[in-house]
Amino acid sequence: MKRAVYNEDHEAFRKMIRDFLAKEVVPHFDEWQEAGLPPRDLFRKLGDIGVTGFGIPEEYGGPGDISFKYQAVITEECARASVQLGHYGLSTGMVLPYLLSLATEEQKRRWLPGIAAGELVLCIGMTEPGTGSDLAGIKTAAKLSDDGTHYVLNGAKTFISGARRSELCVVVARTSAATAEDRRGGLSLLVVPTDSEGFEYGRILHKIGLKASDTNELSFTDVKVPVENLLGEEGKAFSYMGQNLPRERLIVGVEATARAATAIELATDYVKERKVFGQSVASFQNTKFMLAECATEVAAAQAMVDQGMEMDDAGELTPADAARIKLFTTEMVGRVVDKCLQLHGGYGYMLEYPIARMYADIRVNRIYGGSSEVMKTIIAKDIGL
Repeated sequence: MKRAVYNEDHEAFRKMIRDFLAKEVVPHFDEWQEAGLPPRDLFRKLGDIGVTGFGIPEEYGGPGDISFKYQAVITEECARASVQLGHYGLSTGMVLPYLLSLATEEQKRRWLPGIAAGELVLCIGMTEPGTGSDLAGIKTAAKLSDDGTHYVLNGAKTFISGARRSELCVVVARTSAATAEDRRGGLSLLVVPTDSEGFEYGRILHKIGLKASDTNELSFTDVKVPVENLLGEEGKAFSYMGQNLPRERLIVGVEATARAATAIELATDYVKERKVFGQSVASFQNTKFMLAECATEVAAAQAMVDQGMEMDDAGELTPADAARIKLFTTEMVGRVVDKCLQLHGGYGYMLEYPIARMYADIRVNRIYGGSSEVMKTIIAKDIGL
């Protein structure tokens, strides 16, 4: 189906990104998969082409208030090339918005120019062992020092993406105790340099997919965090996280839909070339019907995602609508990639084929950013249940 969400500027940007990926990423991606993370220099190169600081005002070295659609183009082109840019999307699309909306003028001057240049990369520490999606259960604690100059941070985080390639980690910590009436209160956001004394990397967690991005355990032992690194107001982290989740879930939806579309292209090319019983796999009715079903599902998902991008541009994307987008697109990509792998036969199970890597990569889409079950809860509440 014809899309109307992009204009000529977006398509010119797409060509630049496609050329960048072909030169700087595709030839090296297998090495990054083996290493478990991309080189740090990747983010500087992304900074050189001006894509690490979306939303950063020009006075701090960024492009200004720019449409999310440009980030969506990057996501789509990565899917098309069957590559990832480490945790770039998380740093730029999910963590940077916290700084843009909450940072003081002094903090903006301190951090934003380096982010725009690709010299400062961001990660976020939310999830803890045993808490999962229950962010109100966070136990990592930040106690204000007696002289009021710094917080003392202690605790642990898990499933943290990209920490080993980040200079700053936005840590969600408890600065005051929760109460029976308000479990969500008392949480604050602290921007913690990853080279701080007492900031320790634990295990690199070995995933079934997304091999070119590191996922870590972190621990904090008496880490001193200057009060000047408090992001926003103390005790309001839970509400801040809620404000940024719709964009995060839209990003996941864009990626899921783009990867499903790429899976169809991979399967279509394969079944045209592969011959069994003296004829191409593409000639069988079952093949045609399976790919027709997949193409229809992707078209429906793409319509949702494109509307979501328009709503995001207009500042109208609600948590419930973002949940609908994430739920539908991530469940859809699981079905589509599974069918496309099946059409590859035994070769679809071999990691030398992009469809096999994609099968492993997309499984987490139904978990991170809020599981499908959490999305259903949000949607049910929105319809009055």
